[in-house]
Amino acid sequence: MADKLDSQTISLGPIGPALLKIGVIVGIIGLAAAFMGSYTTELKSERFYLSYLVNFAFYLSLSIGALFFILTQHIGRAGWSVVVRRVAEAFAANVALMFVLFGVIFIGMGEIYSWTDPDRLAHDTILQGKEPYLNTPFFLVRILIYFGVWILLTQYFLKGSVGQDSSKDPKKTEKMQMVSAPGIPITALTVTFASFDLLMSRDPHWFSTIFGVYYFAGSFLAFFSLMAIFFCVIQSKGLLKDAITVEHYHDIGKYMFGFTVFWAYIAFSQFMLIWYGNIPEETVWYIRRFEGGWETASYFLLVGHFIIPFIVLINRFVKRIPALLATIAFWILLVHWFDLYWIVMPESLKGHVGISWIDIACFIGMGGLYLAGFAFFMGDKALIPQGDPRLEESLHFKNA
Repeated sequence: MADKLDSQTISLGPIGPALLKIGVIVGIIGLAAAFMGSYTTELKSERFYLSYLVNFAFYLSLSIGALFFILTQHIGRAGWSVVVRRVAEAFAANVALMFVLFGVIFIGMGEIYSWTDPDRLAHDTILQGKEPYLNTPFFLVRILIYFGVWILLTQYFLKGSVGQDSSKDPKKTEKMQMVSAPGIPITALTVTFASFDLLMSRDPHWFSTIFGVYYFAGSFLAFFSLMAIFFCVIQSKGLLKDAITVEHYHDIGKYMFGFTVFWAYIAFSQFMLIWYGNIPEETVWYIRRFEGGWETASYFLLVGHFIIPFIVLINRFVKRIPALLATIAFWILLVHWFDLYWIVMPESLKGHVGISWIDIACFIGMGGLYLAGFAFFMGDKALIPQGDPRLEESLHFKNA
């Protein structure tokens, strides 16, 4: 074990401060450009807030996926994933940054969510029936609860793991495993309702009890894709070249393949049940996405989010070549972003898909801040949990 760790740099080193500074600069410029550019469009500032919501949901999903990964690895006493878990802990901790970034959504709520409009509420009996739940004060209370839970969990696991680096106390692993047991259902519940509030309530007439699982599936898949890209990049910079092996990429690829299928299963289940039920309050959401140009986008998701990744990732050799795995991972992240765009935009962009440079600027801007947040939480910490009792197993992990 010592030979593998001593043969490489095990922290971000100078990359961390550079990533923090560049990320903040890129973030400010990107979001400012997107905001100012939105006033050149027909929707004015509403166009910026909608794009911001898409990208907020995208980057939040990466941290949510990371949190689920940490919880499931602890509860399953997984050995293979120890060397990749510290990076997941830092990405998961970014939920604190996302809570700060939620402030922009709070400012733009009136332009994002129709249920905040008093005039529409006065003439809409369905909204009146949902008013006890869909009202601004209760919405904000729920947001505080969601982020409060996520921040407490992510900080607990990050601090516990980092503390174990020096103490080498195996009891810390047992404690984190115990916390992960209630952490999984609590996180599942909060993520489900957060997806209802942030995304599904864009169309307050729509009903779907499976939407939370849909968002979770995309989040978990997106995080594994992020890991494949991240480790491929940092290994090209000379970091973790011995600790992260082809065997770890292989397991990450298996998760990517599995959750590609799971996402497709949930997406089809939601569509099939609503189509079969043929209830107007449910079908209208899909009808809107199969007319006015959005039908092409819907078929693209079928091909891009399922068929292409399925065909590529079913091959064993792809999972064992980091560059190839990172390439398909990049594609998955792009279609995951487009999936969220497809969820948010049709209520406002009727008749056209309308991806513009504003969306790209917002994506890059928030991405810069997200990477800066990762660099901040990682700091000078080791990139792998050096005190975990299963580290030796992880360093010498082999697929059967």
